[in-house]
Amino acid sequence: MNFLKFTLFLLLFCAVSTTLFAQQKTSYKFFFGAGKTATDFIKVDPSTTYSKETGYGFDFGTKPVSIDRGGRNPLKAGFCTSEKPFYFSIYLPEGNYNVTITMGDTKGASITTVKTESRRLMLEKVQTKPGKFETRTFTINTRIPQIAGIDEKVGLKPRELNKLDWDDKLTFEFSDLHPCIATLEITKVEDAITVYLAGNSTVVDQDEEPWASWGQMIPKYFKQGVAISNQAESGLSLGSFLGTKRLKKVLSTMKAGDYLFIEFGHNDQKEKGPDDGAFKSYSERFRTFISETRNKGGIPVIVTSTNRRTFGEDGKLTNSLGDYPDAARQIAKELNVPLIDLNAMTKTFYEALGSDNSKKAFVIYPANSFPDQPQAFNDNTHFNGYGAYELAKCIIEGIKANNLGITRFLVDGLTTFNPAMPDNPDTFSLPRSPKSSVVKPDGN
Repeated sequence: MNFLKFTLFLLLFCAVSTTLFAQQKTSYKFFFGAGKTATDFIKVDPSTTYSKETGYGFDFGTKPVSIDRGGRNPLKAGFCTSEKPFYFSIYLPEGNYNVTITMGDTKGASITTVKTESRRLMLEKVQTKPGKFETRTFTINTRIPQIAGIDEKVGLKPRELNKLDWDDKLTFEFSDLHPCIATLEITKVEDAITVYLAGNSTVVDQDEEPWASWGQMIPKYFKQGVAISNQAESGLSLGSFLGTKRLKKVLSTMKAGDYLFIEFGHNDQKEKGPDDGAFKSYSERFRTFISETRNKGGIPVIVTSTNRRTFGEDGKLTNSLGDYPDAARQIAKELNVPLIDLNAMTKTFYEALGSDNSKKAFVIYPANSFPDQPQAFNDNTHFNGYGAYELAKCIIEGIKANNLGITRFLVDGLTTFNPAMPDNPDTFSLPRSPKSSVVKPDGN
């Protein structure tokens, strides 16, 4: 009987130890080819399906193929690929991670786009010629609803419960014409600058096509050393961001030198209490965000609200946001906070496209434009991939104009973007993710 108890205890101890090990492990090196690999890399077979017990694997039913090209360098002797987007997940604790991906094929060309979590764009159309490889490193943030140091959680909406942004794993989406993933390396880092985003549906990582935001596009513009932590959510105001403990969540992990970008207005203007209004509760809550951020040693940045697509008969944009953009500008001046005037830049952007052509920046599509979505889309507030992509460029220009410290982490070779001369929407191309929905995000 004692022997049986001891055996059961030993089995339980091993199970608990294995779980704790999976939770604590914060660095991995994966090889995706079909041939032999270096001894310090984990070889991943296409049949490896993600589970928390294993700690990694291909996810959501996707199963790429592994190719073996042979050769002396085992880490460049093969890769995994697929004609459709495929997902790979790793069970990781909350934090910032440096990610290094090697892409290429010894015998053919490759083109790879990498998104993470809820469609955050990290690498766009990385191309390699036959026999050439490209290695890119970036820093990424992953988080959970639990607030560090206290027994509280972020009050998530039902639509957020299955979002990849809030789960306990880091998920990669690999896609494009011919993605060739040779190796993937992940290491937890403590010294990266975190840029937190607080906002609404125009900022949040939208989980499903064709919806998109500038917040999920800007990660691609930063080199290793800056991680974007997009804490925004559709339908939120400054008040509901506070009420659902999202600012408390941000502050729980913020360190000196981190940033908080704040964009609200669309939903705030719908609050009609006696103390609500642009120069009342809206302004007071802005002051709270700013003071709390500065108390943590962080750097607040105010972003004025994106315009809705509301054209007048004269072909000029009308103001649908009332005094809220002006109130944000006033607070920025009063408290000496860097200001990115996205409201002004989106007005210029929409008018440059024109009343009709500006529809191409929004979720306005005829029926059957997306798989399994026979309905038409007609939304003049929320952006598609092209619109979000252009707005992210506006944010980058605002970062440069304010000479923020993170400017030194911008990727090399960026050209100046002028919203009066936007990119041609008809030539814009970004691989679509598999999930789509006709359901409009909260807020308007």
